[in-house]
This record gives sequence, structure tokens and C-alpha cells, in this order.
Amino acid sequence: MAQANCNLTYLTQSQAQALDEDLMGPELMELAGLSVAQAVAEAIPLSPAVTRLARVLVVAGPGNNGGDGLVAARHLKLFGYQVHVWYPRPTAKPLFEGLMKQLKNHRVPVTFEAPPGLADFHLIVDSIFGFSFKGALRPPFDEVLQRLKASNIPILSVDIPSGWDVEKGNVRGEGLEPQYLISLTAPKLCAKHFGKVHFVGGRFVPESMVEKYQLVLPDYPGIQGVVRID
Repeated sequence: MAQANCNLTYLTQSQAQALDEDLMGPELMELAGLSVAQAVAEAIPLSPAVTRLARVLVVAGPGNNGGDGLVAARHLKLFGYQVHVWYPRPTAKPLFEGLMKQLKNHRVPVTFEAPPGLADFHLIVDSIFGFSFKGALRPPFDEVLQRLKASNIPILSVDIPSGWDVEKGNVRGEGLEPQYLISLTAPKLCAKHFGKVHFVGGRFVPESMVEKYQLVLPDYPGIQGVVRID
């Protein structure tokens, strides 16, 4: 059952950056990526009837949002989904190289160009740009977003729909218009302009950070790491 979102905290860009600096680390990325995978499982649940059809394309960007996508891809493979990663601009940092090694170990295919058979995927996970995105789209990601929009495949965006202003939404009209959004930690202001299926994954936020930033977060039933809000 979805929860009402009227009292939740919506973060500005500066608030999101400050909170991320307090929280950021490999452990946070792992928990955030797991939340993304759980949101995918809510959006397209696996069953014997759909397992062969549940092909998920994770499109990863060069920053931490992309790292969340790489983690999510591994968890989705473990959940039983058929996963492919499109990584247009890999990040040469030890953390990201480690995530790539784990994908290789789990036999998750990774390509740096658009994968063949793009139209055959059931869902696209957009983990290209996060709340640090500003300005106009630049190569190669301008073309990547055009390909995704032209595909007409349902999209689940991670934290921010790629191309959106973190506070104002899709003001340039260049961004993706996803069917699903998973806000990590807490929703950002742009989520108020999103009117479709919205999940929040922030059960990993410690009480000290909730108090410091005076956050109002949703209740997570049972052992769930994500919750749908209206």
C-alpha cells in the first residue's frame, strides 16, 4: 500500500549534497543500489510466467548515481533478472573498478556502446545523472538519452530523472520522462514534478542524520527497504 507523501522532506540540491557528504561511502552505495534493485522488483515482480521476459538494462553514468546502478545490476542478477549494463563512460576509480569486477564475476554483461536488441528489454534503469547534474546535456549522454526516449521502454530513474534540474524538474525538456522513480535517502524537490510511480529507499539513513537534517521520512513496513508513496 502506498503512503501519503504530503509531510515528507524534499531536499534542495545543497541539502542533498551536504547529506550525501555525511553519508557517502562504499557501504552507502551498496545499500542505495540494493534499494534500487528492490524498487525494480516492486515495479516488475518476478514470477515463473515473466522470468524469461524480465530483461533489465541498467544505464550507468560516470558518478555515484552510476555506481548505484552498477550495484543494483548485481543484485538484480542475484534476484533472477536477466541484466545488461550499458556504461558509456566508465569511471577509473578503485571503487568503480571493484564494482565492475564484481559484475564480471557474476557474469553480468557490460558494454560501452548501446547493446544490440535494445527494444527487447522490459525495463531500463536510468542511473546516469544524480543531484549534482547542472546545465545542458553533453556528449555522449545527449545521444544516450535520445536513444532511451526513442525506445519507448518503461524507465525507472534513480534519485533524479536524468536531464532534470534537481529542484525544478524537466525545465529544458531534454530529460527523461520515466514511469518509475526511486528517490534515495529522501526525495529531492524535483520529485514534486513527478506524477507517476514513486518509491523512496532510505531505510539506511541513521537516526543521527535524521535529527541533524530534521528529516521526515516514510515508514518502512516489515523488513522492506523501499516504500511506494503517493
